[in-house]
Amino acid sequence: MSRRIILLPMPFQGHINPMMQLGSILHSRGFAISIIHTQYNSPDPSKYPHFTFHPIPDGVSEDSQASKGGDILRVLHLINTDCVPLFRDCLGKLLSIHDDIACVITDAIIYSSQAVAENLGVKRIALRTSSVCSFLAFATLPLLREKGFYSDDTLDSRREDPVPELPPLKVKDVLGIKIQNMDVTLKVVCDMVEGTKKASGLIFNTFQDLEGSDLANLHDLFRLPTFPIGPFHKFFSAASSSLLTQDRSSVSWLDTQTTSSVLYVSFGSLAAMDERDLTEVAWGLANSMQPFLWAVRPGLVQGSQWLESLPNGFLEVISERGYIVKWTPQQEVLSHPAVGGFWTHSGWNSILESVCEGVPMICSSCFGDQMVNSRYINDVWKLGIKLEDGFKREEIELAIRKIMLHREGQEIRGKLLCLKEKIDSASSTSLDALSDFISSLKYSGDYSSALV
Repeated sequence: MSRRIILLPMPFQGHINPMMQLGSILHSRGFAISIIHTQYNSPDPSKYPHFTFHPIPDGVSEDSQASKGGDILRVLHLINTDCVPLFRDCLGKLLSIHDDIACVITDAIIYSSQAVAENLGVKRIALRTSSVCSFLAFATLPLLREKGFYSDDTLDSRREDPVPELPPLKVKDVLGIKIQNMDVTLKVVCDMVEGTKKASGLIFNTFQDLEGSDLANLHDLFRLPTFPIGPFHKFFSAASSSLLTQDRSSVSWLDTQTTSSVLYVSFGSLAAMDERDLTEVAWGLANSMQPFLWAVRPGLVQGSQWLESLPNGFLEVISERGYIVKWTPQQEVLSHPAVGGFWTHSGWNSILESVCEGVPMICSSCFGDQMVNSRYINDVWKLGIKLEDGFKREEIELAIRKIMLHREGQEIRGKLLCLKEKIDSASSTSLDALSDFISSLKYSGDYSSALV
């Protein structure tokens, strides 16, 4: 008889995608999969007929500020407070119905799920959907704050200084981790780290050849079974879990372009910029004289419906050299032979997709793990170029030309191709170990009393 696994994703695109991919991977290994999910940004059950779905109310959809994505901390707070009793009730009901539940796998940022799992006697495995290097940086935040990295003086004068505890990060990279309110952010980070330490295991969407040294450091710090089984999308595409409608005309347009000639530009599903930044991005693209495909998500500029914030004359200048859509089937775009570079917000899913297709990156970053990811792309893995000064058209134009036309871009492509060759066999051993580990887990509660 197959064992059952309960999954609890965080309701953001970059978190839902890897969780649903993980569910498909484990289902292919013979496990039955049940999804407990919020009504906010809920996955579409019709796309996963082999899963069972159990929605819980969350309060996010009714909270206008949170539901518009304007306050990530507010969503995190609602999920980790208001959803706790609802998650417990739903998990308890499932435990009373099924006697084959091996464990729950929850997003690491839903740290409150650890206490729920312990209370009900079921093992919890945490899924961290970002890089190992950024997770280590998050774990170090309390120490960095004690050392004064978040003082006003640091903000003004030490941005370019190295952080001795986290080479090769600079002060501006760890400052970028904070989101709005530092006190609240620090509490969320500390609770996530402590919740992860208490978990029975930890899954990362990464692989040894990319983050081997950081995985070793993580093991020294956390001392719990860790399974780097990524990249997930090599097993199952993220297309079915997309929360946004994909415009397939982008692929048709790429079909008309020459090999490796197009720069693909996308800043993800949550990142935002102001009109000044959008103007700099637009003219940087135009001045580079390179063909580009640009995914301009509605809401990329706050208060803008779509393209009305583009600078006057931009569309006329680029003519047919540029193609703008609202959203793309990103994996298919990155694998297209016409794409020669990817300008990304440095979200982890996007980075892995680019690495797997051998596409050099230009890295911007907005919040959270993105600053650390982009620093590693530039300084450690040397798989792309980080824009150091935000959005400035001159730096943008230079970076595009380096990636698309110069020797630097060719050297990066060579490194990516070498790394790409190692990916296909990178995660199979770790996936075998994860499957065996989950199969060995035992429920320590009382099925008859799980539902209270």
